[in-house]
Amino acid sequence: MTEATIERDKLTHYLNDMLDVSIFRDYGPNGLQVEGKPVLRKLITGVTASQALIDAAIEAHADAVLVHHGLFWRGQNGCITGWMRKRLASLLKHDINLLAYHLPLDAHKQYGNNAQWGKKLGLVADSFFGDQAIGSIGAAPSGFNLGMLVQLVEATMLRKPIVIAGDGRPLRRIAWCSGGAQSTFEAAIEQGADAYLTGEISEPQAHYARESGVAYLACGHHASERYGVQALGSAVANQFGIAHQFIDIDNPA
Repeated sequence: MTEATIERDKLTHYLNDMLDVSIFRDYGPNGLQVEGKPVLRKLITGVTASQALIDAAIEAHADAVLVHHGLFWRGQNGCITGWMRKRLASLLKHDINLLAYHLPLDAHKQYGNNAQWGKKLGLVADSFFGDQAIGSIGAAPSGFNLGMLVQLVEATMLRKPIVIAGDGRPLRRIAWCSGGAQSTFEAAIEQGADAYLTGEISEPQAHYARESGVAYLACGHHASERYGVQALGSAVANQFGIAHQFIDIDNPA
């Protein structure tokens, strides 16, 4: 039986169109970041283009790696030294393509990080907020409280969140935004959230939670962004028949 393949450029155009990359103001390039072989048989997905993920992709005989956090970000000095040299050298030596989608993957209403994280938690967004409308908010289950929400997060994500309890109000509206979206907390408060879930917390958010009464849960940057890239990779595999494998490189952050 002949293995299914797809041309690299066809896959890149497909993903760029699906994720509407042109509408986003982002911190780095979305799409093909490192060019490898022109025809793909096996796709590896992961959260971050770390050396550990690249090494695992090489071992798995991947033709392409699709991630949320790519190699290139605004503010880098542009020098190909140290960890950057090692990662690029590994990709180029093995002719592996690297595709990365940051904010477009956070925001996608079906395969995005927030859509998939909400699905895992049983939350359904009815509106969107924050910069570029990436944050999600929706109704909590009837009779829901903070203790139930914390238990749900722990059971689903297999980790304990950092919890700032707020004023103990019943939870009617829950907002969430994956990754490092602590700065979106104020927008969630304005949207009427009773609790806010994201990946990280910075010093000001503890005070905002206590003063506003809105509970804040920091659930892990990496942990909250594992779901979108998996769903996107599975969609690609279903669409084109190529092999797909998600590899989770553990990260406590």
